[in-house]
Amino acid sequence: MLPPCRGLLACFNHSLAITPTLAENITMQGIFEKVQEAAAFIKSQWSSTPHAGIILGTGLGSLVDQIEVEAAIDYENIPHFPKSTAISHRGRLVCGKLGKLPVMAMEGRFHMYEGYPLDQVTLPVRVMKAMGANLLVVSNACGGMNPQYRTGDIMLIEDHINLMGANPLIGINDDRLGPRFPDMCHPYEPALIDRALEIARKENIVAHRGVFVAVSGPNLETRAEYRFLRLIGADVVGMSTVPEVIVAVHSNMRVVGFSIITDMCLPDALEPADVQKIIAVANTAQPKLCKLVQGVLAGEQVS
Repeated sequence: MLPPCRGLLACFNHSLAITPTLAENITMQGIFEKVQEAAAFIKSQWSSTPHAGIILGTGLGSLVDQIEVEAAIDYENIPHFPKSTAISHRGRLVCGKLGKLPVMAMEGRFHMYEGYPLDQVTLPVRVMKAMGANLLVVSNACGGMNPQYRTGDIMLIEDHINLMGANPLIGINDDRLGPRFPDMCHPYEPALIDRALEIARKENIVAHRGVFVAVSGPNLETRAEYRFLRLIGADVVGMSTVPEVIVAVHSNMRVVGFSIITDMCLPDALEPADVQKIIAVANTAQPKLCKLVQGVLAGEQVS
């Protein structure tokens, strides 16, 4: 007779215990070779070493206009890269200089709700690391659950909660990519958060620090779910970012994360979401986000 499960984590762990072949069927062993092949192709198009990798979320592509582009490569031409199907995600890798800093910027990210496994969703982060990047900048559009926030505000991600039901590190670990048990005490570097908030203060940009919760999507949440997510400590909710950050930490990269609050998700005053309005809010907030990202990167020492 099977013992009763006590709590969600206990049930999950017990389900793994009764399927001993699961770890044998999930492996990270093939990822290293894919990363090396993708990085080799990019190096054939762009010979510089990036200091930072940037993932541009929904409606946040205008930062590319500030990059001195040296190479722009469609995802479909990069070995093992998936194709982005999300609305407003262009689907190319832009390489060049932002100020004096060499960067790689993803114009469009991949999502679990598109049907991609997380090893594919996070492959570009590993490629950035293989190219030499030691800093990851992530951005996203999100729903605000903290009643003190307003649409168009920016939140510096101080911590996150992973409720996607999956983790990109599950499987046999490849030590060439990172340790078996990466520490997540400070996934987002406090010094970079402080730097961004100081820039926001000087530029009169409304910015907060808070907790991002990631869910799988693609449906938006119910009122009961918003209440639950707020109860467990989340300020905003989205369908991305966390897998990439987990892999960045696994790869020993520093991380700074920005969320644009594109709609308010207050359960007692909830209205149906309008995707076009969400994108419009993100577009309106682009100049503010660009200032913050450029300011944070300007504080980096070019090696």
